[in-house]
Amino acid sequence: MNSTDSSAVLQRQLLLQLGDRLRRLRKAQRLGTVEMARRVGISRTTLAAVEAGDPAPSIGTYLRVMAVLGIGGDLALLAGDVMHPAPADSAAARSRRSAPQVQVLVSTDTARHQAQDLQSLVLHEEAVRRVRADPALLAQAQDTLQTWLAAGNQRSASLWLEWQTILEEGKWSKVLGRTRHAQELRQASPLTPLLPPEVRERILGEVGSLKKGVVLSRETAP
Repeated sequence: MNSTDSSAVLQRQLLLQLGDRLRRLRKAQRLGTVEMARRVGISRTTLAAVEAGDPAPSIGTYLRVMAVLGIGGDLALLAGDVMHPAPADSAAARSRRSAPQVQVLVSTDTARHQAQDLQSLVLHEEAVRRVRADPALLAQAQDTLQTWLAAGNQRSASLWLEWQTILEEGKWSKVLGRTRHAQELRQASPLTPLLPPEVRERILGEVGSLKKGVVLSRETAP
């Protein structure tokens, strides 16, 4: 699939891949989290967020991490706009050939359940955004949770009780992480039923496209 649009799912996947790459580079350079955080000048919590591909840290924080790892030049390629059009009086500019394209394929690893994890994460990020903006949705999620607890399903009871605290105190970071426990919480979530069907379908469709691979293309000016 070709895409010049920037969907929420695609943006999230790119950040996840960047975070994974930074973590791999840190480990390859045998840098512990304490030393890495010290060199960058950030806390270990912020470093963990960067390596998790969290959108909360600033682009400046990501850039400092990249610089310490020796890949600051990657961002310089984007910032410098190195792909310049040909001079107006050159043979390349006068050519009738189709303009060249630069293509990047972005996809998820279906064998490692990355697509399902990405889908769950983006659904919850959207649900949290809506709950923060509309207190009525928060009350609806709490009512749903009470109904589930009253049903007496012991298998999920501990997760639902934890959800009570999350909803009461707004501890969304516990749900939006990439840990195993965050995934378990999302599987027992009262938030996703709040999303309108069209929003769910859009996100599921974007994840489906990403499974096949999304081509980001840039046609260079002649």
